[in-house]
Amino acid sequence: MTAHVDTFARDNLPPVAQQPEFLFDLPSLQFPPLLNCATELLDRWIERGQGDRTCLRAPGRSDWTYADLQRHANRIAHVLVSDLGVVPGNRVLLRGPNNPMMVACWFAVMKVGGIAVTTMPLLRAKELGQVIDKGRVTHALCEHALRAELEEAARAHPTLAQVRFFNDPSGTGLEAHMAHHSGHFDNVATAADDTCLFAFTSGTTGQPKATMHFHRDLLASCACWPEHVLKARADDVFMGSPPLAFTFALGGLVLFPMSVGASTVLLEQASPPQLLDAIGEFGATVLFTAPTSYRAMAEGARERRLGAPQGGPLKKCVSAGEVLPAATRALWKDATGIELIDGIGATEMFHIFISADEAHARPGATGTVVPGYRARIVDEAGREVSPGTLGRLAVKGPTGCRYLDDPRQADYVRHGWNYTSDAYIMDADGYFHFQSRVDDMIVSAGYNIGSPEVEDALLQHPAVAECAVIGVPDAERGQIVKAYVVVKPGHEAGAVLVRELQDYVKRTIAPYKYPRAVEFLDQLPRTETGKLQRFRLRNPAP
Repeated sequence: MTAHVDTFARDNLPPVAQQPEFLFDLPSLQFPPLLNCATELLDRWIERGQGDRTCLRAPGRSDWTYADLQRHANRIAHVLVSDLGVVPGNRVLLRGPNNPMMVACWFAVMKVGGIAVTTMPLLRAKELGQVIDKGRVTHALCEHALRAELEEAARAHPTLAQVRFFNDPSGTGLEAHMAHHSGHFDNVATAADDTCLFAFTSGTTGQPKATMHFHRDLLASCACWPEHVLKARADDVFMGSPPLAFTFALGGLVLFPMSVGASTVLLEQASPPQLLDAIGEFGATVLFTAPTSYRAMAEGARERRLGAPQGGPLKKCVSAGEVLPAATRALWKDATGIELIDGIGATEMFHIFISADEAHARPGATGTVVPGYRARIVDEAGREVSPGTLGRLAVKGPTGCRYLDDPRQADYVRHGWNYTSDAYIMDADGYFHFQSRVDDMIVSAGYNIGSPEVEDALLQHPAVAECAVIGVPDAERGQIVKAYVVVKPGHEAGAVLVRELQDYVKRTIAPYKYPRAVEFLDQLPRTETGKLQRFRLRNPAP
């Protein structure tokens, strides 16, 4: 059963034998054959008479209610179908910052049975061209201010035949076309297993892939981690820093708040100082950002008393996207009184599958398996290992990896399990402790050394603002530990600090793990979502 007229996505799913086993054990994961996530996340609030609830807020813009968002999405849906000729199954590229029109465009694509191809705002024409080619993208909706790179990509890739620009005041902009259409639209009756999203991996390895997600996948994610770990309420105000093209943000800033009828604040610019200002201005209660931002914001949050235990608005703070150092967890709790909710997710899995709420968090541990999922640690042969043994993380649940026409599917999915390329240890209580990415494990003189443990030790030193640790070749030891360090203002980078940092690590963790090489940088290479790009440290550009 499918509503897709354009069957490109279904035709390019991985072979069934290479797809993971999907689990739907929870009552909330029993989905009907026909399912459209726009109906469930947006339209149902209006049907229940709650369309006047605040949905989207943004600096300098009027608040949108759920009914406002529905009217915008419906008019855009009419433009897609009537003006641009979109049929169910067509791919629609979305390009823009975090703002209400971007969300309206996303829901419009869901309503017409299309497939949203979300892209990071900073992508250049060459990178956009790769996305267009990989996804056979035929249509695009783009922020007017970001049109130049997309227009250049469209000229080089004629597959992309129809483009409209939003937040465009001209007579040819998307809003001008919307004005000619009704605020009512009958959603396409998509199948639960119709693809609705191509999410490209954020490129920490330098090799992005397109992951395919169904309507049921997005709703399954709403039924697992948010319900059992986050436990947000309808009166919560969500806020965060990652771009909506990142699944961490799409879930955390759009799908999860809307699944409970809450509101979200969309920030086009969300640096740590801007986040601090916006938390106070909008009274944000739930925050999503990366560990690096929490570390950078800690002193500002302390000064402004933003944590609810201090009388501020913030109640829940979620960290994901990269490993959360124990030092950062302790720093944030000391500054705000709030225990961070840590979690590991993956673009391939859509969102978080191992986590712990505030009451059950443990320093140094990611958490336990989220209800709806299963996880285990396995050896190279795929055999489950005993607690306390280092191995590779394997997981399965209601979501899972489906790469778009990519031979790397066979590496990620084995015997029904998703292999996330993360090295973990599970303790006797079922808590999972991250050690490193599988490719990032440093083997020095026969010892296995996890980069995050060394980084956590360095971050406890008062001179260290940020750091990253990798293994570099060494003739005698095979590899040695090398640290890249960003120094805090008021401290001097140099040989004296190198020795001080080395001695500090030796006193903090096992001495053999200390960084034998230290290099100082002005900043670390990161993706647009804040993830550290270790491959750029191993192979720096000229």
